Amino acid sequence: MGKLLGYFVVAALLSGCQTADDALTTSSTPVAVTRPAASAIAGDMASRLAEQIGPAGATTTIKMAKDTSEFATALEAALKGWGYTVVTDSKVAKDIKPVELSYSIEGFDGQVLAKLSTPSIALGRAYTPTAAGAVPASPLSIMQRN
Repeated sequence: MGKLLGYFVVAALLSGCQTADDALTTSSTPVAVTRPAASAIAGDMASRLAEQIGPAGATTTIKMAKDTSEFATALEAALKGWGYTVVTDSKVAKDIKPVELSYSIEGFDGQVLAKLSTPSIALGRAYTPTAAGAVPASPLSIMQRN
């Protein structure tokens, strides 16, 4: 009888942990941004990435997925502007070990969340798109990996 009562108490406590159906979801949607917004976001994120991974050198090559979106094109241009060699195909010289870069841009509540990630660091920041581009809407989030 004592075990049965214990199970009911545990079940009652755990039922209080359930989330209501109208709760905030964690899903976001990929978003298409205008060329000025993509350029502003990519420029800011590329400069923040450069601060974290160090200046471009003769052997600093960044490998990105081949993509024709406005953000991918702007990010590639911004990284090249910082002096990095950017490769979007798998053709890299054998003596060069590229830094793998993944990126995403998602919309949520009228803002845009941009994320850049390498094996050693991940950056994220929210932006508010404007007619002339985009302005940061949050501080830069930096996660360093070991």
